[in-house]
Amino acid sequence: MNFDFSDDQKLLRKTAREFLSEHAPLTLCRAVLESDASYSDTLWKSTAELGWQGTSIPEEHGGAGFGHLEMAALAEEIGYALTPIPFSSSVYLATEALLLAGTEKQKQAYLPRLASGELIGTFAQAEQAGESATPATTLSQKALTGNKLPVPDGDVAHFAVVSAKSGKNVGLALVDLAANGVARRKIRSIDPSRSLAAIDFDGAAAQWLGDAPCGAETIRQLIDRAAVLYAFEQLGGATRAFEITREFTLGRYAFGRPVASFQAIKHRLADLYVEIELARSNSYYGAWALANNAPELGVSACGARVSASDAFELAGKEIVQLHGGVGFTWEYDCHLFYRRAKWMSAILGNPNIWRDRLIERLQAGNDVGRRA
Repeated sequence: MNFDFSDDQKLLRKTAREFLSEHAPLTLCRAVLESDASYSDTLWKSTAELGWQGTSIPEEHGGAGFGHLEMAALAEEIGYALTPIPFSSSVYLATEALLLAGTEKQKQAYLPRLASGELIGTFAQAEQAGESATPATTLSQKALTGNKLPVPDGDVAHFAVVSAKSGKNVGLALVDLAANGVARRKIRSIDPSRSLAAIDFDGAAAQWLGDAPCGAETIRQLIDRAAVLYAFEQLGGATRAFEITREFTLGRYAFGRPVASFQAIKHRLADLYVEIELARSNSYYGAWALANNAPELGVSACGARVSASDAFELAGKEIVQLHGGVGFTWEYDCHLFYRRAKWMSAILGNPNIWRDRLIERLQAGNDVGRRA
């Protein structure tokens, strides 16, 4: 059994690393963070020209026709570079929703334009009332009413896939964010290089994704798929933060020797390395389940999400603290990783929610096994 990426997938990852190192240095992330822009339009167009947005979209719908393993490899490099583009919202969420539940007509209308980068999509699930299996937003007579907060990249997206209900049925609605009855505003984000928005729907024209409400199970599948891809992006960010921290502590001297040679620092770096490798193992398991549409996807998505969030958050803390006093300054890049780690941990629900899901799903699996 092969537990690694193929040679072609490694080449894709290598090519992506080289491209982003040249076109998306950390100074680009800082430039977006320090400006009024929500993302780098230039980088978005460049990645679209390379076909990244269409990686998992079939060729008949204008995509590259690759699979989720290739997307996972790209996600890790996007996280490694802290790219300031709405890639995750548009690709992991909106595109996956269309692939999972869209009609052929809907796929033909949206997927080619998503693949080309012409359209930016997002997924609006969270509501101010908090986590709930049943959304308060309603779709009745093709009119969408409700509020979503926060919506990742909701201020720049052209359309949204919105969780909504109709009577007792739950599904996903497609809505043009430039339509009448849609009001959106950018809200403060801990990572301004990745924007958030509040969106109010007041009778906005919308349609169900699919021929009818898809049900809570399809929404769960969508979130599980996205969680695996988010985990790879978090893994990339954690890896980059670890490398920068290790290099800095090896080059910083105290009492005539590198800081990294002191036992206390060694232990912290070792602990961080173990967290990252644990996250890598869980993410690879999730990628296998996603690529093979395996029944283990529910459990593996939880494991990937929790471990990758923990690793990136720890890496974000350690890069600040192990840089000493300068780690807390604006001029150093440490806070860029801390901000991105916190932002990503909050999207799709925080790690504690995913821990609870993991326990529930493992328990459900045990109950099924006992009945069998």
